[in-house]
Amino acid sequence: MAKVTDEARQMYGEQVASYQQQIDALLIREKNMLMMIEKDSMGASYKKLMLTDEMLYLSTLYLSKHSLSVSVLGVKNEDALNDARKSLYKAVIYLEEVVSNFIDVPFTDYADKVDEIKNLPQSKRYLLVRKLGLAIRLVMDAYGDNTKWRWAFVELEARFATVAKNILDLKTASKDGLDHASPDYDDTVYHLRLVKRLLGQAADRYREKYELSTGRIDDFRLGISYLLALRRIHLILNERNEAEEAKKKADVWKDKMEKDHKRSESQKK
Repeated sequence: MAKVTDEARQMYGEQVASYQQQIDALLIREKNMLMMIEKDSMGASYKKLMLTDEMLYLSTLYLSKHSLSVSVLGVKNEDALNDARKSLYKAVIYLEEVVSNFIDVPFTDYADKVDEIKNLPQSKRYLLVRKLGLAIRLVMDAYGDNTKWRWAFVELEARFATVAKNILDLKTASKDGLDHASPDYDDTVYHLRLVKRLLGQAADRYREKYELSTGRIDDFRLGISYLLALRRIHLILNERNEAEEAKKKADVWKDKMEKDHKRSESQKK
């Protein structure tokens, strides 16, 4: 690796200053917003949605610091990457606090939470989900394929799938997704398609994590939970064939999980 020159360091310091200034301002704003929520919970859900959006922007600022380091200094900025990843987790956590982190439950179990953001248009919900997905992809790409965080990203992507599902008002989405005259038709259809893809991907990734990395039954069980959540969405949308396919796949996985568990237990004896 070529030695970093003083000129390059100076250039990097000058250019990164503007990013750092914005980062510091966002962190102060986050702290102040959390203090406001603690003092007065009125409108807390909308404030946390704002925090979610700001944490996504914060992650892009950290990514910009990393990209600048690569282009000017010729080295990765691991600290900036890690801060970007942590910002994504904060974004997901804020969203979980708004709409819950329930994976496979009836909509009625968290409908009261979704009702607290009833004034948030479907277009804004879909936009926020897309921004979160893009931010996650950008951070993962910046780390590269051989990162030590490879399997940790399975959890992050799965939690993203969960909030992408839970931010939907499934009572209205199941209608708007079928009503071509609805002004929310396009956003609802695209959002539902994305959710179904993300849930299926989360299931497959947890199965992959189980097979190739951890061997933990908990990972396999989570994969099955995401399959069943996918089945639930298909049933809500009256997609009977797709729901049956998801159920069959979950049943096959359950059978293997039980056999693997029995084999593991017998080997311990």
